[in-house]
Amino acid sequence: MNYAQHFQHADDVIEHLTPLVAAERNPLLEARYTGFLTVAAVTTYELAIKSIFISFAQSKHKVLGSFTESHFNRINGKIKLRIVKDDYVLRFGKQYLDRFNRKLDECGRKYYIDNKLDIVSSYGNLVVWRNDFAHEGRIRANSTFLETAHAYTAGKEVIRCLAESMRR
Repeated sequence: MNYAQHFQHADDVIEHLTPLVAAERNPLLEARYTGFLTVAAVTTYELAIKSIFISFAQSKHKVLGSFTESHFNRINGKIKLRIVKDDYVLRFGKQYLDRFNRKLDECGRKYYIDNKLDIVSSYGNLVVWRNDFAHEGRIRANSTFLETAHAYTAGKEVIRCLAESMRR
């Protein structure tokens, strides 16, 4: 499965909820919609990351692919960027980590010029917001639904950079 297909779930949530949130006058309800979006968004990130590593490993060797698939069935939301870099990418070789860091820098500069958002911060914030909502029931008061949707879109660039880096 192409990793980008996983994004459809969160994209559909955004498309459906955006008009509802725009018409909503209850800040508490908007905050709950925002929390729901963070869960959907980070879930799609996790599924995409798993797909990227499994596809990469399968392209290298059948046994490595099988091992990687088994390993990634147990990551359960462990997708903070530091973990992705140090625990996942680096295990396949330093050249992939170097390539990923280079792509993040290049893409991050361009995305910031075009959109005034930092892709790495957006990705990291979304993961934190999701954890706060899913594990502690905490709703972030400082981020609107639309800001969260924009952070999700920016964070998808981190995943794209990962996919481009994990190629033979």
